[in-house]
Amino acid sequence: METNTRLTAWTLRPATPADVEVIAELRAVVMRPDLERLGRFDEHRVRQRFRDAFIARHLSIIEAEDRFAGCVALRPAEDGHWLEHFFIAPELQGLGLGSAVLRGLLARTDADGELVRLNVLQGSAARRLYERHGFSVESEDSVDVFMVREPS
Repeated sequence: METNTRLTAWTLRPATPADVEVIAELRAVVMRPDLERLGRFDEHRVRQRFRDAFIARHLSIIEAEDRFAGCVALRPAEDGHWLEHFFIAPELQGLGLGSAVLRGLLARTDADGELVRLNVLQGSAARRLYERHGFSVESEDSVDVFMVREPS
């Protein structure tokens, strides 16, 4: 999949085990402000949780400007897919890359008539991105907001 954003052209490529550490580090950087705000940041745990959950076959690496720009997973579930591990490098946020990647993924799930679920941390700015793309709150607790999007 390839498209253009205000940033530049971008591509998705399949993740490999060699990508684990760069993704774990990006996850720690991107999630740190929200986890700190919620009193849940742990320098080791934030990385280890990703390492423990890593499944290369569902994960794609986002490349832009000829470099690693982020990652996203679309994991099959009983009633659709789970959107997970969607991280964009901080210096590339706000340039349309996340929206472009999400539009491409949702076009695929819409074509298959499948819903998509995700969870986002309470208070995360990412929630607005998901709402702009048709996700609505399904449930929430003190830490997570669980969202769903029906196929359009």
